[in-house]
Amino acid sequence: MTPTKVNEIVIFMAVAEAGSFVRGGRSLGLTGSAASKAVARLEARLGVRLLHRNSRSVRVTEEGQALVGGGQRILDAIEQAEAAVAGPVGTPRGLLRLTVPDAFGRRMILPLVTRYLEAWPDVRVDMAFSDRTADIVAEGFDLAIRIGAETAPAGLMSRRIASYPVWLCAAPGYLAAQGTPSQAEALGRHDCILFRSGTLTQDWHAHDPDGRLHKLPVRGRLRMDSAHAIRDAALAGQGIALLPAFLIDEDIAQKRLVRVLPDLELGTLRIVALYPSRRLLEPRVRRFIDFLAEELGRR
Repeated sequence: MTPTKVNEIVIFMAVAEAGSFVRGGRSLGLTGSAASKAVARLEARLGVRLLHRNSRSVRVTEEGQALVGGGQRILDAIEQAEAAVAGPVGTPRGLLRLTVPDAFGRRMILPLVTRYLEAWPDVRVDMAFSDRTADIVAEGFDLAIRIGAETAPAGLMSRRIASYPVWLCAAPGYLAAQGTPSQAEALGRHDCILFRSGTLTQDWHAHDPDGRLHKLPVRGRLRMDSAHAIRDAALAGQGIALLPAFLIDEDIAQKRLVRVLPDLELGTLRIVALYPSRRLLEPRVRRFIDFLAEELGRR
């Protein structure tokens, strides 16, 4: 691919991201007219329309979206080549794309991302907050933070960065009205707020005194695909919830929620970083994983 072709793709991506020829061109030190002409040459060469234009803004077409994904892979390859030249102790720079669970990402990862950006001004971060299991490679992510992953899928590497206990909890008002269960078997007579992803509903498990894992008898009329929403429902007195300690420790301390069956051994949630298997991990990714492991390991 010639430098001219690469430059045209870079200009197109800047315009697509900015939604404007003027702003996109300015980000690259070009006039809006120069950016418009570069995109027009690219469209003519490819024989497709990449942008819908009007007097105020531009909108990426379906073909343009495909080129954005391919163009990002080109830029990633260039940055990876630069990282290889810089060596394993290279300075972090470039775009870091990560996907994180919604509640954990907002509460635990986002504050650390802020500090990481302050430490490394040449790094940019794109974050996706979702409890959906993203296809890391197909969707172009450098890194995914997952909760509860035991093994890495094919083609990915994993590193454990933290673990947190999980607790049963409920609002004081709910327990006052419905009673506090004194043993695990009593959970089946309570409203339990359950986590559901797609067609799968999370089972609740506990370890018996011999260390064997068994399923808890729970029922629930309310199912959600967001741990943060489950916490909100528990605070509203909708029932008993099973949630990680990092999400509810302040609520417990402030007595907004009460632990239920606190002696029950419910295990821990493993927090892992998943990333594409590569011979050389880019400094921006490697340093960020190290930073997460160090900071989360202290808590």
